[in-house]
Amino acid sequence: MTQYAMVIDLQKCCGCGACAIACKTENNTQNRQDGQSFNWAGFLYEEEGLFPNVMHTTRPVLCNHCTDAPCVGACPVEALFKTPDGITMINHERCIGDRACQRECPYSKENVEIGEWSVLSFNEPKKDTHPFYRDRSEIIAAGTASGAEVAKQAKSIPPHRNRYGHPDYSDARRAGVVEKCIFCDHRVKKGEMPYCVVSCPSGGRIFGDIKDPKSEPAILLTKYKAAVLKPEEGTSPNVFYIRSFKVQG
Repeated sequence: MTQYAMVIDLQKCCGCGACAIACKTENNTQNRQDGQSFNWAGFLYEEEGLFPNVMHTTRPVLCNHCTDAPCVGACPVEALFKTPDGITMINHERCIGDRACQRECPYSKENVEIGEWSVLSFNEPKKDTHPFYRDRSEIIAAGTASGAEVAKQAKSIPPHRNRYGHPDYSDARRAGVVEKCIFCDHRVKKGEMPYCVVSCPSGGRIFGDIKDPKSEPAILLTKYKAAVLKPEEGTSPNVFYIRSFKVQG
C-alpha cells in the first residue's frame, strides 16, 4: 500500500515563506477578514534559551495526514476520510461545517477559533471568501481600480485563480466548510509534486511514498532520526521533521 508523506528538512528550511505563498497561489486561499494570512501552510516559531544565548527555529506546519486521524472519526457525515494512498481527504459536498473535526484534531483543537496552526481552517457561513474582489471601493480614490473592477476584467474571482479539477474539493474556496492541506492531490494524481515542494528554493520539503524503500522520503527517514509533532497523541503523523537549523541571536 502507498503511504504518501512529507519530510521537512529543518537544516535546509530558512523560513522564507515560499511554501505558504505557493499554497495560497495553487489553491486560491483567501485573506482572512481580520487581516491575517489565511493559509493551509503555516509556521511555528520556537525560541529557547536565555539572552544572550537565545536560539530560534522556524518550523513549517500543515495537516499531518495522520495514519490514525481523529478528525476522520469525529466527522458525523464522513466528509473527512483516508484515501488508499494515505492522504487525509475532505469532501466539501458532504461537509456541513459543524467543526467536530477541529475540536478533535490534536493539532488545532487548542486554537479552533483562530486556526493558529493552519491545520484545519473554517470558512464562516454566509461570508464571502474573497470579499476584496467584490468590493467596488477604489484602493486609492481616483487613482486605482477597485478589486471588483479587476475581477470583472479578469472574469474570475480571484483574478489570479488557478483552475483545476478534483472530485472532492473545488479550486475556489467556499463558505461554510472546513478546509486544509490535501497534499495537492489534484497535482499528485497527475504525477506532479505538491506545489509547496516544487516552490521551496532550498529543497527543504520532500514528498513521496514512504512505503517504497527507494523513495527519497524513505531514504531520508532511514538516514536521519525523525520527529513529529505531538507524538504522545498516538496519531502517527505523516509529516516528519529531520535535522535542525537554529539561529542564535
